[in-house]
Amino acid sequence: MRLCVLLAGLLVMTGCATGRPMGGSVIARSYRYSPLTPAAAPKAPLSVVAAPSPAPRKQVRPPPPTARREDVLAIARELVGSRKVKVAGRTWPDDCTGFVEGVYARAGVSFRGAGVSGDNGVTALYRYARDHGRVFTRGKPKPGDLVFFRETYDQNRDGRRNDGLTHVGLVDEVASDGTVVVIHRVKRGVVRYRMNLAKPSLRRDPRTGEVLNDMLRVPGAGKMPVLTGQLFASYGSVLPESKPTKSTAVARR
Repeated sequence: MRLCVLLAGLLVMTGCATGRPMGGSVIARSYRYSPLTPAAAPKAPLSVVAAPSPAPRKQVRPPPPTARREDVLAIARELVGSRKVKVAGRTWPDDCTGFVEGVYARAGVSFRGAGVSGDNGVTALYRYARDHGRVFTRGKPKPGDLVFFRETYDQNRDGRRNDGLTHVGLVDEVASDGTVVVIHRVKRGVVRYRMNLAKPSLRRDPRTGEVLNDMLRVPGAGKMPVLTGQLFASYGSVLPESKPTKSTAVARR
């Protein structure tokens, strides 16, 4: 009995997400870590599991029509380099979901009530994007879109790949070569990482030496490095499209 209590005490969940994420068990295959899916055709995180039992949900407001991507991007970029997520005098939780909630609140978007029983914070954000916008794995994202990752750490510390969605950030920009710059909150603070889904297993471009994919999960003994492109799950878009400025509209005529 005492041994059981001791072992239970060791299973302390830490990191970006909180709680058991949806759909984690379907990807538990072995103790050896390997990339989950080829980034060229990843599956939507919640499409591979059976729908959960109906549960009462709070009504979540869709994003207001006045929500602006420019506002979200401006505050996200201001926070780069900061360890604290503080927006307009309000302090948000210092993790990935707190960062996203804080910067999206700048545009009047609230994710509260988006999750269901058993969800963690990241999965709740995914549900909001699915219900009030769209989630997608192919195509080019727009600055301000959400980026979801899975298995970024062993949340339940069982040595298996069964943690599901565990991390979220937002798109800062997309380079001409397809490399996506992501702003997100990690242990050391708010930072920019790169992700290239055309070359998900390459850390650097062999010709130029430029970073293609940053390391999102620290490799352990006997485990391969885990990069952003390898752990990508999907994008999420909930903000209205940015309206072209007058100068841009004139240039297009």
